[in-house]
Amino acid sequence: MNQINSEFLENHSLNYIEMALKTDSIERINNPDGYGIRIGDCGDSVEFFLVCQKGRLSSVSFFTRGCLNTNACCNTVVKLAKGKTIDRAWGIKPEQVARFLQTLPEDHIHCAELAVGALYLALTDLTSKIDKK
Repeated sequence: MNQINSEFLENHSLNYIEMALKTDSIERINNPDGYGIRIGDCGDSVEFFLVCQKGRLSSVSFFTRGCLNTNACCNTVVKLAKGKTIDRAWGIKPEQVARFLQTLPEDHIHCAELAVGALYLALTDLTSKIDKK
């Protein structure tokens, strides 16, 4: 194993590694119930797509153009939000994302803020559509 891969594995928790490398929630959905996009000062972008059934987030997916830290944060948001009620999803905070990952570098907390911010925008869109019904 080369030095970079070895350092990556030694410097990160199992939660971080799993969330950074996961790809099964990366999906753009046409006509989601809720959609939000946010672009960070770093240039990374995050889009969240929500499908709601019976008041719960039955599907949460994302698309990102960003680093492994952003990918790890987005996958963590999916893990924390999927299956939750809309009200419970509003309770997800960047600190909770960082705590779950355990080894998110302190200088990349903005990645957690970016992911949660995009989720909030998608929740706002979802809520506005529900209110119009």
